[in-house]
Amino acid sequence: MFILLFFVLLLQFFTYWIFEPFASFLEYVLEIRSFPIIVLIGFILLFSGKNIEHS
Repeated sequence: MFILLFFVLLLQFFTYWIFEPFASFLEYVLEIRSFPIIVLIGFILLFSGKNIEHS
């Protein structure tokens, strides 16, 4: 049981160590105040004149 707990804690530590810089970067880039700009760009790309189905 303690070996399983050790492996779970080790897995959580390495997961945090690997993905924490990426999550911190995304949190910095995708701040709440820049969210409307990202949504606007998404809508422009979604409703642009190019239709992918007719290619």
